Amino acid sequence: MTLRIAVAGASGRMGRTLIEAVLAAPDLALAAALDAPGTPAIGRDAGELVGARATGVEVGADHRAAIGAADVLIDFTRPAGTLAHLEACVAAGKRIVIGTTGFSGKERQRIAEAAQAIAVVFAPNMAVGVNVVFKLAEVAARALGDEYDVEIIEAHHRHKVDAPSGTALRLGEIVAGALGRDLGAAAVHGRHGDTGERPPGAIGFHAIRGGDIVGEHTVLFAGVGERVEVTVRSGSRTTYAAGALRAARFLAGKSSGLFDMQDVLGLR
Repeated sequence: MTLRIAVAGASGRMGRTLIEAVLAAPDLALAAALDAPGTPAIGRDAGELVGARATGVEVGADHRAAIGAADVLIDFTRPAGTLAHLEACVAAGKRIVIGTTGFSGKERQRIAEAAQAIAVVFAPNMAVGVNVVFKLAEVAARALGDEYDVEIIEAHHRHKVDAPSGTALRLGEIVAGALGRDLGAAAVHGRHGDTGERPPGAIGFHAIRGGDIVGEHTVLFAGVGERVEVTVRSGSRTTYAAGALRAARFLAGKSSGLFDMQDVLGLR
C-alpha cells in the first residue's frame, strides 16, 4: 500500500529536501505540498520546485485541503503554523510527523493532548544518528554520574532562529533525567563576565551560529583526569528527511498515541 504524504513548508530548505525524498521513495506518494499564503512557490508544481519531474501536485496554501489529501503530514515549519496544522489533522483524523522546534511548554502539552485523538511522532531531531546519540548520552550520564560536569555544545547555520536548538534541549532533558536533576534549575545558557566557580550539578548550553552548518551536537562529560564526548555531525538535511519518512511509515496503521524517534527506531 502506498502511503500518501503531505509536506508543510514546501519551499523552505527542509521542505524541499522532504519533497525530494518522498519522490524518490517507491512506497510513498506526494499527495500535497503546503506553504504559507503569499509565498512565491504557491501554484508551482512541487516536483519542478525541487528540480525534479513534474508531479501534478501544486504547492498550495489551503492546509485543510492538503491534509485531507494525505495519510500523513510531515511538518518542519514554525510553532504557530505547526499547531494550526495539528488542529486540522485532529479534525480530519490524519496522522502527523512534527520536526518543528521552539515550542513552549503549553504548546507541547497541546501536542500531547492531540495525540489522544490522532497518531503523532514528535521529535526535536529526526536524524537516525542523532537519536542514537540520545541513547548514548543517556547511557553515559548514568554510568559517569555526578562526578562529571556536563556541557552541551551545538552549532547551526546563520539562519536558525531559535537557540539552543531543540536537539540540544532534548539532550539536556535526557542527561538531566538520567542524573535525577531538574533541567530548569540546572541549565546554564552561555557564560559571560565574572561568573564564579561552576555550580555543582549545572548543565551548560552553548549555541554557535554561522555559515551553512547543517547541525552539530556534542555532549561533553568532563571529569578529573578524563573527558568523554558524544558527538554527531549532520552534513546534509537528507538525514532529517530519511528519519521523517521512517517516522511516517511507523505511523501507518496507528490511530492515536504520542511517539518519538526512540519509538520509531526501537531504542526504548
